[in-house]
Amino acid sequence: MKSNISIKRRLSTMTHSRKPSYWKCRALLLSFLVFFITADAGTPVRIFERIKEPREGAFSMIVPQGWKVEGGIMRLDPTMMGGPAQSIEAKLDMTVKQDERGTVMGRTLADMRYADVVSANPMLAGMFPPGSNYNGMMVAPCPSARAFITQMAFPYVHPSAQRVNVIETNPASALAQRYQQSLATLPLPVTPVCDAGVVVLEYSEDGVVFKELWSAVIVNWGQTAAGMWENKETRFMRTPAAEFEQWVPVFAAMQASVQVDPKWLAGEIQGQMIRSQIVIDTQKEIQRIEREMVEHRQRVNAEVQNSMYLTLTGQEDYLNPFSGEYETRSSELGKHRWVNDLGQELYTDDGTYDPNIDPDLNIQGFQRSAARP
Repeated sequence: MKSNISIKRRLSTMTHSRKPSYWKCRALLLSFLVFFITADAGTPVRIFERIKEPREGAFSMIVPQGWKVEGGIMRLDPTMMGGPAQSIEAKLDMTVKQDERGTVMGRTLADMRYADVVSANPMLAGMFPPGSNYNGMMVAPCPSARAFITQMAFPYVHPSAQRVNVIETNPASALAQRYQQSLATLPLPVTPVCDAGVVVLEYSEDGVVFKELWSAVIVNWGQTAAGMWENKETRFMRTPAAEFEQWVPVFAAMQASVQVDPKWLAGEIQGQMIRSQIVIDTQKEIQRIEREMVEHRQRVNAEVQNSMYLTLTGQEDYLNPFSGEYETRSSELGKHRWVNDLGQELYTDDGTYDPNIDPDLNIQGFQRSAARP
């Protein structure tokens, strides 16, 4: 799928865009293995480390060395939410960011359910006006994916943003179709309607002009579920506007690296069954559902990648010498990839660079990770 987002396929480095005073300050932090390390040949080196989701270890992913990770899996109390609608499954609200301010950051927002009471039963409109609570769900008309991003999600995340301007949009039809196909297998009288979108915005916050890339899926369950709808795959990346292009491959690498913990997933599935009052007779059935959820997550993750990042960057499949598996990463991170058994990844354009002998890095055990022939 081709994106409407017109972004040049090039990767600029930060080493030429900072003032000398900035690098004097950064030099003090070399002992902490900053994300950008300049090798002897003057080539920037990108380093990633693998981290676990902080609260329950639900999944692991790579993040740039030294970045902050906040939030994670959360479970909402039905007594606090005014009903059980939000409490069946675990929700994820997690942020990864370059610094405390979030100058460069990415965030995944929780999947939440809403009630479009008017469309389901107009007679209840007076009892449940927009903004009220219906069984734990906020009452709101079902929007398009673009409207959800621009009118609900973005204002929620950035309440003080000024001079907000929508730069480009993309319907992300393949992502919506993926969800539509997965829901079509459910034994429902009417298949829910799915919409997906990608939106690029620019805005000012605390004197800095940011550029931000969003994606979201809206699943409208309609009359089948009394007007319930929900957001899925809601996430964004932001950078200072002038640095946007150089950070796209970094966020693409993070998204592509997510690995769900199978033990956590099995426990989550069983918990959802109990909370949904679904009785499964055999362990075999549980394993079948777990397998289907993993396959669905892999397919959806690939479509999210395609919608948000893959059309903006070149991609390569790299062989991990430790796992024996191929891993997809942006080729714009660097021409040469190194990995170790700690889950760290390093990228450089310098073919003579060896991280095992870099005195600034002080980490051993890296091996080359070659691109698929």
